[in-house]
Amino acid sequence: MRCVQTCLLSATLAAISCGCHGRTITGRTVIPQGERPVAKDATREELLAAYNVMARNTKTLNATVELKPTSGTRYSGVIEEYHEVKAFLLAERPAQVRMIGQAPVIGKTVFDMASDGETFRVSIPTKNKFLVGSVAGERNSAKPIENLRPQHLLDALLWPEIRKEEAVTMREFNNEQGRYYVLTVLRGGYQLEVLREIWFDRANLQVARIQHFGPKGTLLSDVSFADWQPVDNSAAQTSAPNGSSNSTAIAPAQAPSITSFPRTILLDRPHDDYKLELQVTKIAVNEEIPADRFKLEQPAGSELVHIGETADAKPATESKPQGNKAQGNKAPENKE
Repeated sequence: MRCVQTCLLSATLAAISCGCHGRTITGRTVIPQGERPVAKDATREELLAAYNVMARNTKTLNATVELKPTSGTRYSGVIEEYHEVKAFLLAERPAQVRMIGQAPVIGKTVFDMASDGETFRVSIPTKNKFLVGSVAGERNSAKPIENLRPQHLLDALLWPEIRKEEAVTMREFNNEQGRYYVLTVLRGGYQLEVLREIWFDRANLQVARIQHFGPKGTLLSDVSFADWQPVDNSAAQTSAPNGSSNSTAIAPAQAPSITSFPRTILLDRPHDDYKLELQVTKIAVNEEIPADRFKLEQPAGSELVHIGETADAKPATESKPQGNKAQGNKAPENKE
């Protein structure tokens, strides 16, 4: 009897041990082989055409998003006290962008930032600061709040077109999450370098990821896209060919419409040390946006901070508050 009890106890402990190891969390979602969708096929030319339809024909964006910063990042220093932030986002080619973040329920402005491709401006009412700096002269600050950069959003929202003269290679990539096509855009010169990599999910031939690289292979940004849904935009729907609702699926190169947009965008800037998730709740594409809605003036009484400049290099026009202009803190209207 004692021998039997000992054997049963050993078997029970072994089962528990195996069960614990079997529940180890790896942080990766593995799709069982039998549940994976059938991989679709496409040529390099078809993928280039599908990408350029989105890149070439997205002129403006007017969106409402929810921001979810990753813990410990530079954005979390502004947003973490509110846990979540509702933001109004405007973007227009070639480089205009503005985003206003507001605290939930009370609607208090947490930040207001804009960029025209040359100069960025960031207003932080909760800190009574107004930051100004050159887009080309980016330099990290020791103060996390001073590292907010509106132009980083352009990588995720307004894709650069792939030109005919650019060299592009194509390869396949498979892992536990799925099967992909990867287009690699090369930077020319005496020594070729990777400029961008564009990942297509072969389950639906939609863009799933875009990586931007700098000199010597530096990964500047890694942007993931998910949950593509139709855009409720009458102008776009009217021009959609054959009623198609998938803007990144394989389509004729001449197709002019943008009929869908990702609802989840994860922006990762490894060398800027932050990740930011955007959950798009409303989106309008290619609506006309008045130029004054991209203007951001310094609120009266706020402290002017020049990022990456010496005191002697501070522009005189920015050294004084510009008055309490309504567009400085007014959230851009969102239409859908």
